[in-house]
Amino acid sequence: MTKFTFANSDEKVPGDGILPAQFSIKAAPSTDVWSKPPSTDTFSAPILYRSVPLNSFKRVRVAFNATWQQNYDQGGLILVLNGAGGTRKWVKTGIELTRGRPHLSTVAKDNWADWSLQPVPSGGGAATLELVRESDNSLWIYLVEGIQKSPLREVTWVFEEPNVQDLWVGLYAARPSKEGEDLVVNFGHLILDTSD
Repeated sequence: MTKFTFANSDEKVPGDGILPAQFSIKAAPSTDVWSKPPSTDTFSAPILYRSVPLNSFKRVRVAFNATWQQNYDQGGLILVLNGAGGTRKWVKTGIELTRGRPHLSTVAKDNWADWSLQPVPSGGGAATLELVRESDNSLWIYLVEGIQKSPLREVTWVFEEPNVQDLWVGLYAARPSKEGEDLVVNFGHLILDTSD
């Protein structure tokens, strides 16, 4: 089993790659994962990830929280599909501070990124999210509250992508604003299921 490692960060990897039950990721100001026409393509946020073959992914779940302060502060789960020739597509889901409140946020980047938002049901700054490869080969994103799982979004193309050399299954934090200190996102209860 490959260990977790960082992209876009020189922080020490928690547990030397075997993640402990609770850990944090720090994001400096001006970090983001975002892609918008005509020319914005940013991939600078710290991502703590494990590489797995695309066809082995089953699900990932994590609980997380932060003190979200600056506009677009965000953190949560991310899947990065690294393709032949350096192509990169991704799906991120988590909490993002926008319009003065934390929202459940999902962004899928095929050619360009899209973005969907909905209120955090508790109104607070914490959530547990799960990404699942369903039997029809779609990726479903769920909000987990106790034993209840509420569907947030379906992304249909992830497991149909050709020429994916490896899949990063990761956790990330980002502070797109230039204002403030580092954003610290706390994670716990990570579950990653693969068929390898």
